[in-house]
Amino acid sequence: MPRRTSDADKARLRVALITLDGHLAGAANRAFAQLAREAPGIECSMHCAGEWGSDPNLLDSCLDAIAAADVLIVCMLFMEEHLNPVLPALKARRDGCDAMLCFMSAGDVMKLTKIGGFTMDGKQSGPLALLRRLRGAKSKQSGSSGAKQMAMLRRLPRILRFIPGKAQDVRVYFLAMQYWLAGSPKNIRNLVALLISRYASGPRERFRKQVKVTAPREYPEIGVYHPSLKRRVADSAGALPAAKDRGQGTVGLLVMRSYILAGNSRHYDAVIESLEAKGLRVITAFASGLDARPAVERFFVKDGKPVIDALVSLTGFSLVGGPAYNDAEAAEELLAGLDVPYIAAHGTEFQSLEEWESSQQGLTPVETTLMVAIPELDGATGPTLFAGRSETASSTRQRDMQAHEERVATMTERVARQVRLRRTARSERRIGIVLFNFPPNGGALGSAAHLSVFKSLFNTLRSLRESGYAVELPADADQLRAMLLEGNSGRYGTEANVHAHIPADDHVRREPWLADIEKEWGPAPGKQQSDGSSIQVLGREFGNVFVGIQPSFGYEGDPMRLLFESGLAPTHAFSAFYRYLREDLDVDAVLHFGTHGALEFMPGKQSGMSAACWPDRLIGHLPNFYLYAANNPSEGAIAKRRSGATLISYLTPPVTRAGLYRELLDLQASIDRWRALDPQADDERRILAALIQQQAAALELAGAEPGWESALDDRVAEVAERLDEYRNTMIPQGLHVVGETTPAAEVDDWLDALGDSLQAEERDKVRRELGTDSELPAIVHALDGGFIRPVPGGDLARNADILPTGRNLHSFDPYRIPSGYAMAMGAAQADELVQRYVDDTGRLPESVAIVLWGTDNIKTEGGPIAQALRLLGARPRFDTYGRLAGAELVPLEELARPRIDAIMTLSGIFRDLLPNQTKLVAEAAWLAASADEPVEMNFVRKHALAYQDDCGCDFETAALRVFSNAMGTYGSNVNHLVDSGDWSDDDSLAEQYERRKCYAYGRSGQPQRQAELLQRSLRDVDFSYQNLESAELGITTIDHYFDTLGGITRAVQRAKGESVQVYIGDQTGGGNTIRTLSDQVALEARTRMLNPKWYEGMLKHGYEGVRQIESHVTNTMGWSATTGKVAPWVYEQITDTFVLDEEMRQRLASLNPAASAKVANRLLEAHERDYWSPDPQTLEALERAGEEFEDVLEGVTEGAAA
Repeated sequence: MPRRTSDADKARLRVALITLDGHLAGAANRAFAQLAREAPGIECSMHCAGEWGSDPNLLDSCLDAIAAADVLIVCMLFMEEHLNPVLPALKARRDGCDAMLCFMSAGDVMKLTKIGGFTMDGKQSGPLALLRRLRGAKSKQSGSSGAKQMAMLRRLPRILRFIPGKAQDVRVYFLAMQYWLAGSPKNIRNLVALLISRYASGPRERFRKQVKVTAPREYPEIGVYHPSLKRRVADSAGALPAAKDRGQGTVGLLVMRSYILAGNSRHYDAVIESLEAKGLRVITAFASGLDARPAVERFFVKDGKPVIDALVSLTGFSLVGGPAYNDAEAAEELLAGLDVPYIAAHGTEFQSLEEWESSQQGLTPVETTLMVAIPELDGATGPTLFAGRSETASSTRQRDMQAHEERVATMTERVARQVRLRRTARSERRIGIVLFNFPPNGGALGSAAHLSVFKSLFNTLRSLRESGYAVELPADADQLRAMLLEGNSGRYGTEANVHAHIPADDHVRREPWLADIEKEWGPAPGKQQSDGSSIQVLGREFGNVFVGIQPSFGYEGDPMRLLFESGLAPTHAFSAFYRYLREDLDVDAVLHFGTHGALEFMPGKQSGMSAACWPDRLIGHLPNFYLYAANNPSEGAIAKRRSGATLISYLTPPVTRAGLYRELLDLQASIDRWRALDPQADDERRILAALIQQQAAALELAGAEPGWESALDDRVAEVAERLDEYRNTMIPQGLHVVGETTPAAEVDDWLDALGDSLQAEERDKVRRELGTDSELPAIVHALDGGFIRPVPGGDLARNADILPTGRNLHSFDPYRIPSGYAMAMGAAQADELVQRYVDDTGRLPESVAIVLWGTDNIKTEGGPIAQALRLLGARPRFDTYGRLAGAELVPLEELARPRIDAIMTLSGIFRDLLPNQTKLVAEAAWLAASADEPVEMNFVRKHALAYQDDCGCDFETAALRVFSNAMGTYGSNVNHLVDSGDWSDDDSLAEQYERRKCYAYGRSGQPQRQAELLQRSLRDVDFSYQNLESAELGITTIDHYFDTLGGITRAVQRAKGESVQVYIGDQTGGGNTIRTLSDQVALEARTRMLNPKWYEGMLKHGYEGVRQIESHVTNTMGWSATTGKVAPWVYEQITDTFVLDEEMRQRLASLNPAASAKVANRLLEAHERDYWSPDPQTLEALERAGEEFEDVLEGVTEGAAA
């Protein structure tokens, strides 16, 4: 008779493995299948937190598995977005399951461990102390610490084996970790078997005897890998197959040991094969854990010298650390000693390759943070995606990493070009240096932020020649500029020398993306830099160095193209220029010269470029170096991530106190006399007060009528306070010159202006570093294929650690923004802002339009974010690792006022670089709108409910408060429209802004077009606001300020049908001063534009100095166009200073006729648009001067320049 089946025979044992990603999925599936064969009834499943975001059904499956599981294994859950969805289910199942093993996870997860008598709830100090010893003190770890910890992990189970009681459960815990960290199919099988054999209970106890457990199979902790090795791994580089060395160089690859042991290494194999096919020797190494230093030290260095020409990390993590922490300082020291290019490549861990390919965003925020931003802190460059999970893979391989064939080919060719650069003699290297020309046709050719380009370029060429490069050096910077800007330009009617002509048929034959370009710009050769039959390449060769002029975007001055919500393909000329560098000249490297060009802002993904992204297409395989202003880490990060650039920082010009001049000095003298008068000298005081009022009125510092009759001391004190403000305002002194140290007198001025913001040792460091040129040596070192040390970007006033310059800029750890300091300062600044509005109007604001930039937030550790959160009555929430995890509300009783609505508009840079902070402010707005609070104490909720009724939308939509561009686009283009002069009325500027900035970002971080919601929300705005944090920049220095703050102000005024106040929060001096926009423009006009100290500092740089003056004039008019808050006297004084003064007019025309003509034409345009009304004589003189400038520009006369 057949044996009767008992209940025990029918029992099932369910095992659920929950982890971060699927890199062990192949090994786990093979292990699970083997266990099912050995003991029918055992059912195992694996669940990956990284997949839940793209497929919510997978999360549901995981929750079902947790609820039914008898044995639970949980590991690698560090981030709240991964652990929070399952934590309640794990807690609910803990007491009902046979065993719950939690390791290498956040504390809240680890505490749920329950295996036999061992728990980790804090009541058993002994085991926890052992774990702390295993983890180590990360700040003091050496390169061998990972190996030592693994050795300790192997010893502990042997020691604990002989200790009875709970120690046996502790032994199981450490054995389980040992199995996992050597995660081959056999070890994963034994891990599950171990838990079953020890802890299966009740009807499942029979499984204890059905599964056998063997000791962990050991593999090298540090070793090399190659797919052709018999066991695939070895502990000696000598075991690697003999290289077919063709003299092309050697590449060191770092890979994850866990992937190799799991048999999930096809993506590594593809990279190795591709590199070897290029004739390169490849040493592929790994180390246990997440500290790669032991592998680097053992296999990539011999006798203190590198044996490789480039280091490529395929791990997707920082060099020292992983998803939980990183030690950038230790990584930097190791890499600086190695001194070869360090490239960080990565696979998609939290989405499939197909999802990445179709995404406008590219990498997810988590992927960008872990795989791009954190490695940048080490000094990594050239971030490239090379692999990921594929939906087209076989069912047994769907969670294994698959190589992306095209991306692997692109990455390995770039590595090969880095090696070629390093191994090519200096005398044979060909270098392409790229200058910028934006906006075109305005005397801006060769301009860059804070940089005297032609002097710096001359010094760079001279340094290259002295270093052994074949450079034909002009006599001086002036001759260099003339050779580039003049040359044969007169013959061709171009802005610069025409170096080459690319025939249209040649372009059509060779342009791989011709169809994409012609769709936007028509048939070749196009209109930009074209003579109708060919494309002109502007620039000149100086021996083996080609200096080329990057073509502009092409849409400047085209109102219809400016309205496009998405980006445009580059013009024929732009694409042909970079093809010329890549193919015709075959340069060994490109050096983009100054902040900044257009390449990195071309359409494409935010991060994780694909072959469809224009920055990636254009730069191709060229090593890309970028001379970049030290105070602009945010836009620099865009260049790094979208065009693969290694940044080389340059100093911004020294700052000094503005001081007083001319009429301001006369007024100060009168005030000094006033202070010296006897308080009883009534007649003299009355006469002098009248004089002071008259002088102040002439300077627009006081009204001319009515005359001062009383409170004379208060009246004079108010004027004196304004003068003190002008005198002490910090302004830049000219432009920076690469290759020149800062004169001692300017260093003294700089340190005096910085006041107490620097400690004594920092001041000594500043003096020492400013007296040493670190930038030219860095350029030479970068072109030699050396490692460029990383450095956080910022202002010298805030952080002396930006010195020395000549280093690879990066931003702050994105998980740490906003910092505690920023939150404290931001809260105080927001409170001052609100109080200023109350003082001005007598009521509390209900809604504020606030502009958030990436640069400002990175440099201040999140100060503007903190301001926005304070308005909403919210604060950031951090996890147990100190990483940003979300938002929470400040209770109303603590806030002590109503929650103020904040309409937040983000720059495209903020959106790209700070995705976690985008979700933070969006969540804060949602929490405020959802709070069950009286609407009179919560204006966010009040307006959201009103929007819901008005727009007929769901509440989630009505609560959206964060707006920016569509993915892959930047700016509102209001600045370009103003610069073109081709706009009809104020509403056209508002429309331009709203079309570009109407994409709402919610808690998911994904954009949705919400033009109606934006327009409706702006109707309730009481005022607009932006902070100003850099002394080098003013709101009239660059056009981005009126493009963003001015743009939204114009949109608010259209929505409301009335003017609104605009405030600037000035934190440049270390404190916080809230000014109206009108006052800020007046301040900058007095301390910069009209101040001889400022404009003479600019004009000593000649051509580029005139361009800076023109830029300030245009930006001033931009504020008139967008806000109407520029006083007419500003235009009057600019006209008197730069146009009507004959000597100054001739001087400007001789230095830069195009920019000079633009100054006059801009002042005339301001008059035509009724921003000021000059008297007939002034207008006639202005028109005549404008004609003189045009004559000089066109070469009709030399009179104005004589």
